[in-house]
Amino acid sequence: MLIDICNLKTKYDLRIDGVIHVGAHIGNENRVYEKLNIKNKIFFEASSKTFKILTQNLSHTDALLINKAVGNENKPIMLNIETHNEGQSNSILQPKLHLQQYPNIKFDNQEMVDMIRLDDFLQEKEKYNFLNIDVQGYELEVLKGCEKLLTNIDYIMTEINNAELYENCAHVEQIIEFLKSYNFVLVEQNWSGGTWGDGFFIKK
Repeated sequence: MLIDICNLKTKYDLRIDGVIHVGAHIGNENRVYEKLNIKNKIFFEASSKTFKILTQNLSHTDALLINKAVGNENKPIMLNIETHNEGQSNSILQPKLHLQQYPNIKFDNQEMVDMIRLDDFLQEKEKYNFLNIDVQGYELEVLKGCEKLLTNIDYIMTEINNAELYENCAHVEQIIEFLKSYNFVLVEQNWSGGTWGDGFFIKK
């Protein structure tokens, strides 16, 4: 995460009961969640290889770990895999500008993964009020698949883009417009990636 949640907690008096982290990678953010004493945690990671590491890293916790991709459909889908950035750039979408911006990162593999909609998958939606999404351009599809869940969510951290790093990836304006319908406002953004960054939304 490019934005420090601990600072946000103080600045906005955040009251986080539970977090849903989509695109958890190897679970580094769990240290922050533990520091904030977040009780309910669920991590989604699509890559089977990365998920094994996630499971090892969080074996000491009571977090729920799910080896699934998340989007707006329940179906098998191809995940584009790279092995030069520890899987952090894996995406459902095909890389585009990313190939020019980061020529050292090669997408040299694919994996068929199961994709789910959060609205269909999650049973106890009321336990979570913070949604963290890091899925390399597929963020809007994740949001479209959890419109019921959004009634329970108070805070959203999501990766945002101002260029087509991945083919047909959502731009920040589309994310803002979609979330406006659910009374979310973009209150913080960090563009240290240049063409990409993180945005933090709070429900009015």
